[in-house]
Amino acid sequence: MEIWVNPECSKCRTALTALEAEQADFTVRQYLDEPPTVAELEALLARLRLQPWEITRLDEPQAAELGMGSWPRDDAGRARWIAALAAYPIQRPIITIGDTTAVIARSPEGIRAALRRPSDDVEEVPR
Repeated sequence: MEIWVNPECSKCRTALTALEAEQADFTVRQYLDEPPTVAELEALLARLRLQPWEITRLDEPQAAELGMGSWPRDDAGRARWIAALAAYPIQRPIITIGDTTAVIARSPEGIRAALRRPSDDVEEVPR
């Protein structure tokens, strides 16, 4: 499990605290110091089943300077969004799990989804 964080973000700090409390096995990626590549973002978006505009923090100064709020949100504009996300803000925190899963962990539900183990999904049958 890897968590992408900005250490200045309160939601990131909350997610880290929750992972530590659960003694989860995870690594931390400070994405401002180690920005994701276009290929990593494409893979992340596929895992999340989201579009790039859905993980963009439009209230960040860089997003406002670029005017991202008015960019087209369609297949033709997708590459532009991803290129900007490789250089500027993304939604945070994001947790990647294994090779196929990722969650946006801004809420307690997102954090729980990342921590859920396969056995948690199995209902016990009363004896």
